[in-house]
Amino acid sequence: MDVDPNRTLPPALRAHLDDYAEHLRLERGRSAHTVRAYLGDVTSLLEYVCRDRSDATLADLDLRALRGWLGVQAASGVARTTLARRTSSAKGFTAWAQRTGRMDVDPGVRLVAPKAHRTLPPVLRQEQAAEAMAAAESGAAQEDPIALRDRLIVELLYSTGIRVGELCGLDVDDVDGDRRVLRVLGKGNKERVVPYGRPAEDAIDAWLRAGRPELANARSGDALLLGRRGGRLDQRQARSVVHDVVQAVPGAPDLAPHGLRHSAATHLLEGGADLRVVQEVLGHSSLATTQLYTHVSVARLRAVHDQAHPRA
Repeated sequence: MDVDPNRTLPPALRAHLDDYAEHLRLERGRSAHTVRAYLGDVTSLLEYVCRDRSDATLADLDLRALRGWLGVQAASGVARTTLARRTSSAKGFTAWAQRTGRMDVDPGVRLVAPKAHRTLPPVLRQEQAAEAMAAAESGAAQEDPIALRDRLIVELLYSTGIRVGELCGLDVDDVDGDRRVLRVLGKGNKERVVPYGRPAEDAIDAWLRAGRPELANARSGDALLLGRRGGRLDQRQARSVVHDVVQAVPGAPDLAPHGLRHSAATHLLEGGADLRVVQEVLGHSSLATTQLYTHVSVARLRAVHDQAHPRA
């Protein structure tokens, strides 16, 4: 998997980068989007190493170079979350390079990532989520294929909390209507089973009965959700659908599909769901990631208490 040909790196470094791309894709099972992000970070690092020497090699990639690269970005105002991600990308690359004999030592071992500030993601209130789902259902009342599909997009994202990439990757056979669960292929090609509710069940039935057959053609394959031309639904289309539906709800924050995922997790916890159950539903590898949503719930509880209690 070649990196951007417009990048100007010595041939030897480009060869290492191409090998690393194959490692990420084939051995680590990373998605194309994740591979592009990692390669962008590592390419930026190697370009920094080559800034003064056109014949630089991996031997020039030491701890001083790593810190200098991050320092330049920090000085330019790059967010801490971005710096943390780029640090992780660099450490992953140097560890791979040392493990495969391309570097004698791994300078990334001593590199400390800046701690990202954990910000509370915007979420819908439960009544706002209900309004959004009702708006999507009302739009699908005439059984227009696109309206039926759009209703299913928002229902599944909110009902299951799956990622938009997972949604677009669903095949018809991934739907188990008898048990009302989806078989979802998540990050790192990890498969999990996620339940969905009765409104989502109704949306699936309507789509498979009156929506999908109207759009399906030779390009459709086994894809559950389709674009206007019959191919598998694109993530950009799903984002546009979510934006339009949520925008119709007065006072609702402007959300992307991930906002519905945040909302689903928050509402599950507010309803009394166990944290580890929510972790399993969302497909988080670490419970610490899921715990962010407890902060969302507590923050909202605090705000309501401050507003409503006479001695707050």
